[in-house]
Parts: sequence; C-alpha cells; structure tokens
Amino acid sequence: MRSAVRFRETGLEHVLAQWEDRWAFRGCIAADRTQDPQPARLVSLPEDLPPPLRDALSARGVSALYTHQGEAIRHARAGRHVVVATPTASGKSLCYVIPILERLIREPEARALLLFPTKALSRDQEDAIRRMIRDAGVDATGLSAVTYDGDTPADARARARDSSRIIFTNPDMLHAGILPHHASWAKFFSGLRFVVIDEVHTYRGVFGSHVANVLRRLKRVAAFHGARPTFVLSSATIANPREHAAELVGDEVGLVDESGSPQGRRRFILYNPPVVNAELGIRASYRKETARIASDLVLADVATIVFAGSRNGVEVILKYLQDSLARDGLDRSLVEGYRGGYLPDTRRRIERGLRDGSVRGVVATSALELGIDIGEIDACVCAGWPGSVAALWQRSGRAGRRGGLSLTILVASSNPIDQFLAREPEFLLGAPVEHARIDPDNLEILLPHVKCAAFELPFDVDETYGGLKLEDTREMLGFLVGKRVLCESGGRFHWMADAYPASHVSLRRGGWENFVVIDEVHDKVIAEMDFRGAHTMLHEHAIYQHEGEQWEVTRLDYENRKGYVRKLAPDYYTDAMTYTKVHVLDEFGTGRSGVGPTAWGEVSIVEKVVGFKKIKFYTHENVGYGDVRLPDLQMHTTAFWVTLPEDEVRALLVPRAEVLDGLGGLGSALHDVAAMTLMCDPHDLGHTLGDKSDETMPPGKEGSIGFDPTLFVYDGYPGGVGLAEQLHQSRAAILSRTRALVASCPCKAGCPACVGPADGSPRKTVALAILDRLLADPACDAG
Repeated sequence: MRSAVRFRETGLEHVLAQWEDRWAFRGCIAADRTQDPQPARLVSLPEDLPPPLRDALSARGVSALYTHQGEAIRHARAGRHVVVATPTASGKSLCYVIPILERLIREPEARALLLFPTKALSRDQEDAIRRMIRDAGVDATGLSAVTYDGDTPADARARARDSSRIIFTNPDMLHAGILPHHASWAKFFSGLRFVVIDEVHTYRGVFGSHVANVLRRLKRVAAFHGARPTFVLSSATIANPREHAAELVGDEVGLVDESGSPQGRRRFILYNPPVVNAELGIRASYRKETARIASDLVLADVATIVFAGSRNGVEVILKYLQDSLARDGLDRSLVEGYRGGYLPDTRRRIERGLRDGSVRGVVATSALELGIDIGEIDACVCAGWPGSVAALWQRSGRAGRRGGLSLTILVASSNPIDQFLAREPEFLLGAPVEHARIDPDNLEILLPHVKCAAFELPFDVDETYGGLKLEDTREMLGFLVGKRVLCESGGRFHWMADAYPASHVSLRRGGWENFVVIDEVHDKVIAEMDFRGAHTMLHEHAIYQHEGEQWEVTRLDYENRKGYVRKLAPDYYTDAMTYTKVHVLDEFGTGRSGVGPTAWGEVSIVEKVVGFKKIKFYTHENVGYGDVRLPDLQMHTTAFWVTLPEDEVRALLVPRAEVLDGLGGLGSALHDVAAMTLMCDPHDLGHTLGDKSDETMPPGKEGSIGFDPTLFVYDGYPGGVGLAEQLHQSRAAILSRTRALVASCPCKAGCPACVGPADGSPRKTVALAILDRLLADPACDAG
C-alpha cells in the first residue's frame, strides 16, 4: 500500500500549467499536439456463452465487448486464425481468453498453449487468467492454468504436463523444453485447440525468424498427435500485422485492426534540450533534462514511466531522479529502475509497487513496453528516439489507462535522427509505423531447426518443411544425411546423431550463456547479464549500476560466467569503447553510386572492447580511461558498402586524415538515415569505416597507399535478415537523404546532430563534398 507522502501541488494539469509559465521550457518545445478523446464502441456479449464464463466476466465488470473484441472472438470461435492489432491497453487479452475458456468449459479434453516473449509477461497473464477461472467457479473441475518455463520446479513441471489444460510459456521453453519431449506431452498436444501468440510485433529480425521455425515445428508435432489448433495473435500497431502473422504461423490469418476501446485526451510534446554551446552545436544532456522533467511529474504525484535506450541510461537517469527526490525530502524508493538483468523477485516487487501506488515512477528499458500490468500511468517520458515510430507509440500507450488526460514527452538527444525530427516534427507526426520483418528461410536459421524437427519426428520422403518446396526440403535432408546427422531408411529420414540439437540453437541474439553478478562482500547474486552485455558492463574496473547504486567490478571470472562487484559511491560511471573490424567474404551484388563502387554481400564482423571511459555524473566530463582485455565477439552477417577510390580521395585536395575524418562522420549520419529509410530500429544496423579488400582501418594505416576507404553498414544479426540487400537497392535515396540531413543542420563545421563535433577539422565540409561525388551520377542506382 502507498505510504503517506507529502507531495507538492498535485496533478498533471498543474505540472503542465507550471511548464507553460516557464519560458525556458516553452522555448524548447519543437512540437505540441493534443489528441481528442474517443468514446467506446460496444457490441453485446455472445448470448450462448456458458453461464460460468458469463458470471466471471460480470464479476470483472464486463457486460459488453469492444467492437474489436467481438470481431476477434467471432474469428476464434469459428476456428479461423486471427491477429488483433490495436493500441496498448485496448483489452486484447479478452480476444483470446473468452474463446479459450468457453472451449475448455465445453470440452473437457481441450487444451490451450499461450506464448509470451518474456517470463514476466507470461506470469502476469497467468495471474489474470487464474483469477478469471476462479471467478467462473470452474477451477474445481480441473480447469487449471500453469506457467512452464525455466523457473518452474521439476515437480510442478510433471504436474503441468500431466494435468494442466492451459500452459503459459515462452518460445525458448517451447523450443528446447517441450517440443523435443512431445511424447511426454501426448495428452496435451492431442487436445490442443488454441495457440495464443502475444506481442507478435516483438517477433522480428533473427528472433522472429527463429520463432517462425519453432511454430513450424509446433504445427508438425500437433498434427502428429491429431490436432490442428487455431492461432490467435495480438500485436501493437505495425504496418503489416496480417502479413507478419501469416509468415509466423505459415497460414492465412484474419485481421482485426480497428479498436473500439475508449481513449482519453492525449498530449504529445517533442522537447529539444536547450543549446549550451552554440559554437559547437552542443545541447544540454538529454538524460539530465529527462530526469528534470520526470522529477516535476513525480513530485506532483503523477504516476510516470520513463523509457531509456540502454541499461546504463536507465541507471544514470534513475540516480539523477532519486537524487532530486532526496533533495526535496522524499523517499528515493518512490522511483525504481526496471531493466533486463534485474532478478525476477526484484522485478515483481517493482511491478507490485507500481500497481499499489507505493512506487510513483519507474525508469525502464523496452522491457516495460509490453503489456505487463503496472497499474495506472499518467505520463510517459522517452529519453531519446526509441528507434521506430511503432516503439514510440507503444511506449506512449503505457500512459492514459484511466481514460483521462495523459502526457507523452519525447526528449530529443543530440543524435542526428533526434535532431532531424526536432527540426521536422511533421515527419514524425505523419510517419507511418514500421514493418516487422523476418526471414525464416535464412539458411543459418533454417537448417538448425530442420535438425530439431528431425529429432522430434522422422521426415517422410515426400514431406515438406515450412514454406520450402519439396526438392529444397529433400536437398536439405540429403545434406544432413551426408553429415551423418540423419539416415534414410524405408522412405523416412531418421535422427542418428548423439547430440541434442535444440540445446545448441539459441533463439535470441545474445546466446544462452548469461553472466551472474555477485556481491563479493555478502556472496550473494544481485543480478544477471547477457553474454554480449558482459563485455561492455562487467569488465574489470567497470562501474556496474544497479537500482540507482554503483558497484565496481573487482573480478570477472570469464570462463565460469561470474562477475564480482563491491558497492562504492564514485562520482563517475564507465562507458566501454569498442573497435569493429569487417572482412568481406562474398559479394552478392554490385553497383555504383556516383564515383563510388557499391556492393552488398557476406561479411565477417569482429568486435572488440578495447577500453573504457570514466564519465563524471551530472557534468558528463571525461575524467579518465582504462584498458579492457577480453576475447573478441565474432559474427557472420551481411552488409552494404560504398567505397571512395584512392584517386577520389586525392581529388578532394585536403589531407588524407581529414578525408577519413569526414567519412567517419558521414558514416554515423548514413547509419541513422538508413534506419529511417528501412523503417527499422537503429540497433538493427551497425556501421564502421574500413577497406573492402582488407579489414577495418587499423590505427596507423590512414596514410597507406592503396587503402580504399569503405563505409560499411551491416545487418546487426547473425546471418542477416535482408536489410543489407535493401540498403543496396535504396542506396541513392539513402545517400540523398543523408546529404539533406547534413546540409540542413545549422552548424558550421559539424556537431552531434549531423556528422559529430568537428574539433577544428572541416568534417562537415568534407562529408558534403564526398556525398556530392557519390551522388554525381544521376544513374547511381543502376545495377
């Protein structure tokens, strides 16, 4: 329960009025829009619902359905696959809960499988459906619902397999813990009537491509046991919900995308921090401005969620916000952090605090974009561009669940894409939401799942897999026979290897091997960290930030995946520095952009953390450096690249070092524009400056003869998901938009909003000269 807290004058309207009177705030507003409220559109509940289910709905205050709920339920009851793509907090869960409980009440042998992208969301939905089962009074009849994931004890797993009629899980557990053991789940699979896939907009890129293959295997196993389940999918607003859902489940899918839920008045503000150094084009820290805005809201008792773009960002903003509360005499625990790496008990404590009001603000990564119940939030503050239009409106939808006034503020960072949106806010306000893209037939993803499928069930000689043609399926199976993984006998392909294939296939980018973070004084695990993140946040002498506190990493046991930390109170945090090398393995397509040859193809990426900076809190000064010695991170993926030939380097008539400096600044702007053009998250792409014939430019080679500087923009996922080819096809538009972004920036020589701070070099002038050469040929997109 909420403790008695003495706030300032309260309410969102009060805060907005204060800001209106504050000239400095008004002068930073790049856009301010208000969306009018919308009334609910309702339809009647189906008249033939079982009385227990009708009673359970009545107990929850549901006497009618929103129009989108009614339409989706009609699809599901008729056995038609359907995807519901409506805004956050529009009641999508009833679209699958009602038809599932109706079927399970009427048919004692029926079963349902509900897939959620995270454990936290799975357990949150389990609690909600269990309450509804109790309200219906059918829990005593054996209608049980159980979460089956990595945290489920062994004895509970056996009970779930044998008797539970509703299973909540995640794709990882389905892939590695259920499908390979489907014989033990025969009763469940034979009765499988519904499969729910929640938050399908999160199943994109490599993760989504893996999940599509897991669903192919699920359908194959279900068919073996005599079941053909109906798929009900839910999604936040994306550009292609029907196509994306159909590609995931491998079948035609109906679409429900017109919401009938009510919507309160919504206000959106795009806030651009004030310029603090006009000569260098430097603006006030967006993290400090975010903390100041959030502090005003929390101090007025406005329930607030702050989204940061990284785990470090969460912890820095959380510290600033908690420090602000302490200065006003309020408890620091009124604001909490929420991100990957927090232990499950910590996350659940924070979720409870948000629901009961004892926590009035939370600083989170995208982990809270999803539909976990966190109570009623009135304001959402985004620290920097979240990477896509869809993500921005998904985060915005977390506020305003009461139906009253809600507020979303996007605080622009100094990154080029943020500053472009601040200069051209209509682009953002009128921009379409992005597509969700997957490539389930990517060979690096497909082949491991064919192995898993063969382990689960032998392949018939005339059987196809997923969307493959028969001859392609046979070719793949024949390849595995040649590798002595399968053997062909009696018209079937049987698994013959000793290995357990699912254990070697990770669905997610980070891999299986998490590190644990250990308080060395109390010998207690306080957090966990994914494999890639450990290289940048758990190296020795890093300041690991956790729940607003700082810990120094005293030792990293790399082999055993353990990081040992000791609590400190430093006045700085650390930021890792990485060095990326690219080596071209194969060219799939070539062309030209003006004077520069272009291509796309397969590359090897080697990323190494070479050191770290010490960044002082509040001033963000660089106060020191340190070395890091850890193994490299390697990945094969696809990339687009454009080369500036040696003779063109000389033709610019400036020192070679300045050409390379201009190319480096150009690469940053090109990366952001590429993400906007493809409507993908900037984190889906990487970029670096290198040499197409060798590797990324090593220190000291800048003046070498014969080095052709090359800008690489690469797909950030192993194997790639098709972004590199699209970049090559769209290169003219991307280069043209990059030039427009750089040229429209009001700075003279370069700043963080275009090509980066110039530090006395003609970086911006050189970057524009290079772009002019790359755009000189009007037929630059030919080939």
